[in-house]
Amino acid sequence: MASSIDDLDLKALVAAERRNNRPNWPLAVLALVISAVWIVPFYYMATSIFKTTEEYSQNHPLSLPASWHPVIENAVTAWTNAKMASGLLNSMLYSTVGAGLAVFIAALAAYGLTRFDFRGRNLWFMLIFSGTVFPLQMYLIPLFFTYQGLNLLNTHAGMLIFYTAICIPFPVLVLRNFMNGLSREMDEAARMDGAHELTVFLKIILPNCWGPMTATFLLQFTWIWNDLLFSTVLANKTDVRSIMNALQTFQGSYASTGPNVVMTATIIASLPSLILFFLLRRHFMEGMRISTV
Repeated sequence: MASSIDDLDLKALVAAERRNNRPNWPLAVLALVISAVWIVPFYYMATSIFKTTEEYSQNHPLSLPASWHPVIENAVTAWTNAKMASGLLNSMLYSTVGAGLAVFIAALAAYGLTRFDFRGRNLWFMLIFSGTVFPLQMYLIPLFFTYQGLNLLNTHAGMLIFYTAICIPFPVLVLRNFMNGLSREMDEAARMDGAHELTVFLKIILPNCWGPMTATFLLQFTWIWNDLLFSTVLANKTDVRSIMNALQTFQGSYASTGPNVVMTATIIASLPSLILFFLLRRHFMEGMRISTV
């Protein structure tokens, strides 16, 4: 009797395993469709940059290029006509310095919010974080007139001040949550040895926060690099404008240069942020994992 029951259980397990291993064709077809939606635009862009303007206009957009040599001419044309050198340098300055200062200031704020016991601590945190609650576009008009009155329009300093300030709230949220999990025994031991608060912050707290700081730096770097709205309004001169602003201006000559050249310019503009992500991807993933625990 027991043997027959075991045989029935075994058959049930085998049947269940077969049902689980049975291919789900509707789900597979849906996955293929979604993959195609993502892959086709990348394929279109990857093939277009290897075509001349004549080849692009005469052939099917998804056709393979006849040669890879036109990409060099497209890159030279985009680099020269869009004045990408100054745009890349400006964006690198804004993204690196702005995001770096924002994360460092956010670390200082998070240290004060988690290590010092003072009245209204949560109120100060909510005041800082409230900058992310409202749409950023609502700051545009008052910021423009304020910058106009302070002569900060079309200046590197004005752009750095804005990007640093706008990028502080989110790192404060991440670093505050992370520093709350750090033991205060390290701080107290350092203070008993005569260490000042700045020493405790720089030598003890900061080295333990490189993961989330790297993650937030990359996120803020990418946002500043891709910003077009504030860059267009606050800095539209050639020697101050960002790379995204330069690409927007370059699209004004779309008919004469061709979309293949424009797409080549966009790929060149995307390379710095992609390279930085691949260089810091290990720290980024580790920082995101730690910050969400």
